[in-house]
Amino acid sequence: MATKHNITVAIDPALLKKARAVAARRGRSVSALLADELRQLVADDAQYTVARKRALGLLATPLSLGGNPLSREELHERRRLR
Repeated sequence: MATKHNITVAIDPALLKKARAVAARRGRSVSALLADELRQLVADDAQYTVARKRALGLLATPLSLGGNPLSREELHERRRLR
């Protein structure tokens, strides 16, 4: 079994009362609820970090749209304005 550490958390009394009610309905302790939420938060953050790195990697790679590159003259052609 993994070693666990105790921490102190300052919580508003009204929030603690509601958290105890939620924990009782779920058959858990407030400590277990907090541990589960923290575990999920850390996992979500890790997934976000991986997704962000992947997205930035895709942005760094040019996307080929096909076709031929335009010359400067073609790019700035303004036939409609003449």
